[in-house]
Amino acid sequence: MNATDDKTIVKEYFNSTGFDRWRRIYGDGEVNKVQLDIRTGHQQTVDTVLNWLKTDNLPQISICDAGCGVGSLSIPLAQAGAEVYGSDISEKMIQEAKDRAAAEIGNTNKLKFAVQDLETITGNYHTVICLDVLIHYPQNEADRMISHLASMAQSRIILSFAPKTFALSLLKKIGSFFPGASKATRAYLHREVDVVKILESNGFAVQRQAMTRTQFYFSRILEATRK
Repeated sequence: MNATDDKTIVKEYFNSTGFDRWRRIYGDGEVNKVQLDIRTGHQQTVDTVLNWLKTDNLPQISICDAGCGVGSLSIPLAQAGAEVYGSDISEKMIQEAKDRAAAEIGNTNKLKFAVQDLETITGNYHTVICLDVLIHYPQNEADRMISHLASMAQSRIILSFAPKTFALSLLKKIGSFFPGASKATRAYLHREVDVVKILESNGFAVQRQAMTRTQFYFSRILEATRK
């Protein structure tokens, strides 16, 4: 499949059945055991990034939250004073993010949302963040997307991805990584060495790393700054 096919699949999924599923997962309503586990894992990843940024003077920096989903990271960053641009490939996700932002922080010129995929975002930001998006794209497409995101980052880029290890590859193969073939798009794992290599080729060096691991959610988080 080419990049267009993958993007089309992701967009259609998150504007249909995927939107309803992930809106529940990212919310606080009742969900099943697997969804609750994924919700917990995703929130741990968001909390890790927020903890990394808490020592920043957030009111003085701009942040691009690429693939922002329903605003789980964008909204608390804006609440902390950062200027945030959130983008997502799904129109429904962006509308949900806008609705949540309006309910939680009201009208603010510090937070803007737009419907865009990773490759069409433009602008320059102090920090570019992309959480739990690369799993939808194979390595060659992920490399291109990471390079584009890096080109917009003046100081720092933070990425999370499902790491390609023997254990996780086996889980994915037997269907336990994302239970239910009809419930998710393709799930691509990425080798950490490949992600680090593309960051370094774009002039970034990894400064911090973390791992979120629950029963059904696995996410490697890297923070890299310009050399």
